Amino acid sequence: MNNVVRLAIVDPNDSSRTTIKNLLMGMDMVWLEAECSRYDFFADVISQTQPDIALINLDDDEEKGLALISRVTQDLPGCSVLVVSSSTEGSLILHAMRNGAKEFLSYPLKWEDFLAALDRIQNAGRGRGGDGSALSCQVVAVGGAGGGVGCTSLAVNLGCSLAKEERNSVAIVDIDFALGDADVWLDIIPDYTIHDVTENITRLDYSLLKRSLTQHDCGVYLLPRPVQITNDTTVDTDQLKRMIALLKATFTHLVIDVSKTYSPLDMATLELADSVLMVTQLDLPCLRNVVRLMQYFDNIDGLVDKTKVVVNRLGLEEEQISLNKALETIGREIFWQIPNDYATMVEARNNGIPLQMQAPRAKLTKCVDQLAAALDGKNAAETTDDGKKPRRTSLFGFLSSGSK
Repeated sequence: MNNVVRLAIVDPNDSSRTTIKNLLMGMDMVWLEAECSRYDFFADVISQTQPDIALINLDDDEEKGLALISRVTQDLPGCSVLVVSSSTEGSLILHAMRNGAKEFLSYPLKWEDFLAALDRIQNAGRGRGGDGSALSCQVVAVGGAGGGVGCTSLAVNLGCSLAKEERNSVAIVDIDFALGDADVWLDIIPDYTIHDVTENITRLDYSLLKRSLTQHDCGVYLLPRPVQITNDTTVDTDQLKRMIALLKATFTHLVIDVSKTYSPLDMATLELADSVLMVTQLDLPCLRNVVRLMQYFDNIDGLVDKTKVVVNRLGLEEEQISLNKALETIGREIFWQIPNDYATMVEARNNGIPLQMQAPRAKLTKCVDQLAAALDGKNAAETTDDGKKPRRTSLFGFLSSGSK
């Protein structure tokens, strides 16, 4: 996988070094490139391994550790230094930062603190040569302007399409606690659900989290909604945020299917997402709901800007509202259009097989693949059956003449 951050550790204490290593186990986006038990040897180790991050535990010898920070930052300026210490003295922290440390974390190390430090390093552009891509995870939330518009079908098939890329590691999360059915679309009977994960969030590590998800044959992982419908589902926004943070450190892509209630959990998810796909159909109730939702989203900083309108089942029937009229109604661009192919979609759903496996050459499948490529920042053009590149189409390429 391309976007892995390579990390080297120096800690003379075997116990604490093992504890830190165990924290990193199962975290796909962090590769332990080297470990060292002597401060004196660490500079040579990193000069040979060229890691993205050097983690230095100061507890064994603060003086040697501080000197090592300076040497690492001078010898390998592209390597970010992350310092760990059981001491919280301000003078020590200040000295470490002045010597070139990018982050100072308390020991024993907590995964949320470690993850937050990695995020800050990424945002500062220090990971992987300063391009900011080493720790990136794209979170896509899929919501709808009404029930039955195709949110789950899009979320599931989008996740499966992203998982086709060998470099991608993708998880689908279903947070529609009452009526979510992502597991049905993939014909999966899971051992664990989102309720199990959040209930044990304080004891969860990366390895346990990965084992709590169920992997489909296409490569995508699924974390489904609870099995039973109850009124006492005790998942709060803090648990949800911690779970998403942990998933972001484990996968390159998260596709989250939110409920149609736009509850506090749903809204917290939308705020954390990098992109929000608002799925609608070309009928008056859906288009009016798009307007209402956008007005609601406008109260949350930045949410409207990252919300993308996706028209589903284009060409469903002649009585659909025209695209031009829809644009006038919602007052914003349509990001993507998905053609209506009821027979193919229903067959895939009833068989519990994603489109890419059920009908890989269908126009519907290729459209979802192109959407995945567009969200992933790639050229959405696909090769045709004869191996030639198709002609470039406009955003309205799937628009039927009767919809104009």
